[in-house]
Amino acid sequence: MSYKVKKTLSSFILIAIMVATSIIFTACNKNATLLNPKKPTTLTMWHVYGEQVGSPMNEYIEQFNSTVGKEKGVVINVALMSNASQIGKKLKDAQTGKAGSKDLPDLFFCHSSDARNLGADNLLDWNDYFSQTELNDFIPSFLSDGMIDNNLSVFPVSKSTYLLFVAGGVFDRFAAEKDVSLSDLETWKGFFDVAEKYYAWSGGKPFCAIDFLIRLAELCAISDGENISYKDGWYADDNPAFTAAYEAFASSIAKGHIVVSDMYSNTQVMTGQTCAGIGSSASVLYYNDEITYPDNTSEKMNLKVLPMPQQTNKQKVATQAGVGLCAYKTTEQKAEAAALFVRWLTEADRNLDFVAQTGYMPVRSGAFDAIADYDNFPAPEESYRQLYAALKTMREDYVPVSEPRFEGYYGNVSVLYDGLRQLQQELPKRAAAGEDIDALAEETWALFCSIR
Repeated sequence: MSYKVKKTLSSFILIAIMVATSIIFTACNKNATLLNPKKPTTLTMWHVYGEQVGSPMNEYIEQFNSTVGKEKGVVINVALMSNASQIGKKLKDAQTGKAGSKDLPDLFFCHSSDARNLGADNLLDWNDYFSQTELNDFIPSFLSDGMIDNNLSVFPVSKSTYLLFVAGGVFDRFAAEKDVSLSDLETWKGFFDVAEKYYAWSGGKPFCAIDFLIRLAELCAISDGENISYKDGWYADDNPAFTAAYEAFASSIAKGHIVVSDMYSNTQVMTGQTCAGIGSSASVLYYNDEITYPDNTSEKMNLKVLPMPQQTNKQKVATQAGVGLCAYKTTEQKAEAAALFVRWLTEADRNLDFVAQTGYMPVRSGAFDAIADYDNFPAPEESYRQLYAALKTMREDYVPVSEPRFEGYYGNVSVLYDGLRQLQQELPKRAAAGEDIDALAEETWALFCSIR
C-alpha cells in the first residue's frame, strides 16, 4: 500500500473517530444546561396580576427564586405591574424606544394581539421548549389562543371569562319587595327587566356596572348565530344581530339602569353605587367582605357569583379571555431560563393553587378537574366556591369564544368606554325629562360608529 493511500485511509479513520466522538458527546450532553447557579441568569418581568392589591404572582416568583431558581441559577425580577388593557402599549413603547419608556422585559404577560404587534419573530416559540407530550396536558383551546404565525408565542398560565357578581344582602331585600330572584338573571331579557325594577326600587341607582359592554353585545350576536365581521380595526357595518344587541345595552344605559364601569365594576359594587357587576372571573380577588357607603355606613357583602346571562333559548357562549406569558428573544441562556420558569409555574398542582387564589381558570385539564376538591380557597371561601361552580357550569355548557385579535382593538374599546362614561352621566337625566329613549341610545351608537 502506497504512502498516499495509507495517509488518506488514516485521515478517513481519524475523521470517523472524531465524528463518532462528537455523536457520543452530544448524546451524553443532550440535557446540558447553559444555566449556572454560581452565575445566575436574571430575567426581568412585567405582569398584570395584582396591580391593585398584594400580588399572588409576586409570591410565586419569590418561591421560585428561593427554590428551583436558586438551584438552577435563575432569578426573576419583577420590573413592572400593569393591567391587561395597558401593558400592550407599554411593551410597544419599550420596543420602539419611546422617550420615557422602560426597558423591554425578558418575560411579560399580554394578549395575543399585543404579542402579534411586537412580532412573532421577536418572541420565543414555546413549541421549541416543550414536547408535544407536555403540551397535550394543556387545554387545546387555550394553546390555540396563543398561536401567532404558527408559533406558540403566548403560553397559557391562566384564563378568565366574564361572570356576574351580585351584592347578596342588597339583592335579597330588593328581591323580597319586587318579586324577583337570582334565576331571573340567567337570561339577558331577565337581566334588563331586573335592572329596570331595581332602578325604581333604589330611587334611581343603576343595577349593574359592566366592564366589557362591547364584548357582551358581540357575544349576544354570536349566540344568535352571527359571524362577526371587522373592518379597518373595528366592527364592520354588516352585523345586524350585533347592532340589535348593542342597542339593548345602549337603551338600558340611556335609562340609567346599567352603566359602563368607571374601570373595574367591583369598585362600584363595593361602594354601593350598584348592586351588581359584570367583570372578569379574576374580579373576585378584588371584592371586599363589606359594602362601604359614601356616608361611611357598611354592611356585609354576601357576594353571589353567577354565570353570565345568555340569550333566551340560544346557544350559550362565553368569552375566552386573559393574557399569556411571552419571552422576548435575546440569548439561548435566557430562553432556557424562561422555559424553566414557565414549566415550574404551570406544573399541575401549582397551577391549580395559583388560579384558585386569583379567580382564573386553570390551564391544565387535570387541574380544572381537580378544582372541585380544592380546599384552600382564600376568604371569603364561599365566594370562591360559587365562582368555580359557575366556571364549571360554563366550561361544560357554554361554547368558548376567543376575543378579537386585531391590532388596536383594546385601544379603540377604551376610547368607546371613555365616551360612554361621559354620555351616561347625562342621558338618564334627559330621559327623565322626557327625551326619547331611542334617540338617546342612538347617540351612543353614533359614538360607536365614530371610532370606525
